[in-house]
Amino acid sequence: MKKVIIMLALVTVSVTTSSAQTMTATDNRETLSFGLKAGANYSNVYDSQNQDFVADAKFGFAAGGFAAIPFGKFIGIQPEIMFSQKGFKSSGTYLGSTYSMTRTTDYLDVPLLFTVKPIKEITLLFGPQFSYLMKQKDDFTNGNISSTQQQDFSNNNVRKNTYCLTGGLDFNMNNLVLSLRTGWDLKNNDGNGNATTPRYKNMWHQLTVGYRF
Repeated sequence: MKKVIIMLALVTVSVTTSSAQTMTATDNRETLSFGLKAGANYSNVYDSQNQDFVADAKFGFAAGGFAAIPFGKFIGIQPEIMFSQKGFKSSGTYLGSTYSMTRTTDYLDVPLLFTVKPIKEITLLFGPQFSYLMKQKDDFTNGNISSTQQQDFSNNNVRKNTYCLTGGLDFNMNNLVLSLRTGWDLKNNDGNGNATTPRYKNMWHQLTVGYRF
């Protein structure tokens, strides 16, 4: 995944540089447009209540579509819908046993972003996001956690509907769009507030390359 991110960044820089040398970017700030994009997340979590919980970041896939809706030349909104893999790598203790785990969470993210377009090449974005947890997978390694404890992780009450904040930049070069985002959950993941597995909030950075139609 790291190699994919590096290749994605290099291809984007190469294409953008080549385009910049041969043409001037079209000013699309007042144009209603739609697009598709794909890339990767670099996500992690934090938990302020469980000091035995240590998390490391992991990579995941991200892809989806967006609509750029202008309210004049300099402001607008940009709703998006994204398949977004988040999660973390962790180690710690649970019910007296040590464990090492990689959690992958598949979300449907729906951000509603307010846009400011000071120049034609750059769009600033910030706004709320609704995230729905579609799937969660836990891979346990290098520990003596029991199958019963694994089941406790799987069956614990986990919040499926999460509200978040996200923001970032779009770099526009005609139809090509390089998007940088960062985001974080506003609520812990435990649905009823009594989960015994680590209570955490997602936070992530996202890099995608898109095409505007």
